[in-house]
Amino acid sequence: MSSFSNFITGSIPTAAVDRRNCSQLPTIRVGSLSSAEYVNDNNEHYFCRKSVSYWDKFYKRHQNKFFKDRHYLEKDWGKYFSDTDDDVNAKVLLELGCGAGNSIFPLIAAYPKLFVHACDFSPHAVTLVKSHSNFTEDRINVFLCDVTNDDLTKNVLPSSIDVVTLIFMLSAVSPNKMLLVVQNLKKVLKPNGHILLRDYAVGDSAQVKLENRNQMISNNFYFRGDGTCSFYFSEDFLSSLFVRAGFNIVDINTYCRQMENRFHNITVQRRWIRAIFSKP
Repeated sequence: MSSFSNFITGSIPTAAVDRRNCSQLPTIRVGSLSSAEYVNDNNEHYFCRKSVSYWDKFYKRHQNKFFKDRHYLEKDWGKYFSDTDDDVNAKVLLELGCGAGNSIFPLIAAYPKLFVHACDFSPHAVTLVKSHSNFTEDRINVFLCDVTNDDLTKNVLPSSIDVVTLIFMLSAVSPNKMLLVVQNLKKVLKPNGHILLRDYAVGDSAQVKLENRNQMISNNFYFRGDGTCSFYFSEDFLSSLFVRAGFNIVDINTYCRQMENRFHNITVQRRWIRAIFSKP
C-alpha cells in the first residue's frame, strides 16, 4: 500500500476507466489508512470542527437547487433496491448524508415497496426533506444525526438495514473519523447487507484546483471556499478502511470523464470512485 510520501503518476487501470479518452492521472499525494491518526475534536482543523455549521449554511443558501436528482442509482445498483413478488418484507435502505433528498426521492418513486431511513447532520437539510412534496412518514424516516458521534441505533434498529447508500457523503468527513462512521453503519446493517458508495477520486480536477490554491488540510483532504470540506479517495485507502471495519469488498473501481468548458475553452477531468461492500 502507498504511503503519504508516495505519488500516483500513472493512469488508472483500463478496466476501471470510462473509456472516453482518460488522460494520465495528475501528480497527487495518495495516503494510506494507517497514516490517518485519530485525534481529539479539539485538535481537528478549524473547518473540520465547524463542518456542521458550514454545511447547514450551504443548504440554507442553496436549498434544494444545488444537486440534481440522482436517477443513475437505479441504473447502477437497481438490483439492491428492488423486491421480488416472493419477498415477504420490503427492502429497507439507510441513506447517510441525505441532504435535500436528491437520492431518496427518486428511489422511493422507482421502488414502491422500499422504506428509507435518512439522516443528515444539517438541521436545514432535514427540514428540506420533510418539506418535500413527496415526503411521507409511511415511506421515509428522516432524522438529525452526526454519524461521527451519534449512535445510529438510537434511531434505527440494530441489524435491520438491507442496504446503505453513501453518495458523496464520506468525502465530507475528516479521514480521522471515517472508521468511526463505517463501524457505526455496521451496527444497523443486516448480515449479508450491502453498502453502496460513490464519491470523489484522487486526481479529480476539483482536487487539482484546491491543491493549487493551497487549501489542503491533510493529504487528499481540502477545504472549499464556502467552508465545506472534501476528501479524494484512492482505491487502496477506501478498501483498507472497509476491510479494517470487517467488511468484504464486492466491487471497487475508479472511472473518469473528460468534460469540456466551451466558455473558458478548457477540458477538465472528473474522477469518481464507486464501490460495493458487504457485511459478513
